Amino acid sequence: MGRVAIVTGGTRGIGEAICKRLQRQGHTVIANYAGNDEKAAAFTEATGIPARKWDVGDHEACLAGCAAVEAEFGPVDIVVNNAGITRDGTLHKMSFEDWNEVLRINLGGCFNMAKATFPGMRERGWGRIVNIGSINGQAGQYGQVNYAAAKSGIHGFTKALAQEGAKFGVTVNAIAPGYIDTDMVAAVPAPVLEKIVAKIPVGRLGMAEEIARGVAFLTSENGGFMTGSTMSINGGQHMY
Repeated sequence: MGRVAIVTGGTRGIGEAICKRLQRQGHTVIANYAGNDEKAAAFTEATGIPARKWDVGDHEACLAGCAAVEAEFGPVDIVVNNAGITRDGTLHKMSFEDWNEVLRINLGGCFNMAKATFPGMRERGWGRIVNIGSINGQAGQYGQVNYAAAKSGIHGFTKALAQEGAKFGVTVNAIAPGYIDTDMVAAVPAPVLEKIVAKIPVGRLGMAEEIARGVAFLTSENGGFMTGSTMSINGGQHMY
């Protein structure tokens, strides 16, 4: 059964792979994006998936954006909170703006999108929310107190909201990717990237499609008994 799905940060990287996978599953997919109009237009031209622009860190923008999607495509039953940014630096050098912006978008975006869509899912008796966390939210990472805090917060947010949704047929889960072969990771200097890969037991970076396959399961009818969980897809780099 096809449903309406919104994927935030959906026009590139992991988000793009998730959009394409959900489209192949028969869903009507809408990709949210924040800034790159040219990339969004190219994405839509290549995939046929409509892209809609709003800042997930802006509460009112999320309410308005989701309402517009519902008016055009129908009730939203699947939300994948993938949008995120980095503003890396040690605490000694990190500005409040760098701290606040990462929390506002990465963690605040999950709250804002849930506020816009969770009530409808609850009323209809079916829904799937998947929040993209991170290995660095589980294990921490030097120079990322903002990012690690936001991603760790996502994991806690997931467990709490899952308890609210369970009896209404709404599941809430997280995926914590390890290091994935995206443009963001490709920008890491080669010597540093070699050290990262050396710490991954399977001996390689992950692929965005591997994260998308996890999302496909969690958002499917078959995922109905899994809620409040964090699926770690990291090649064995962090086990607990």
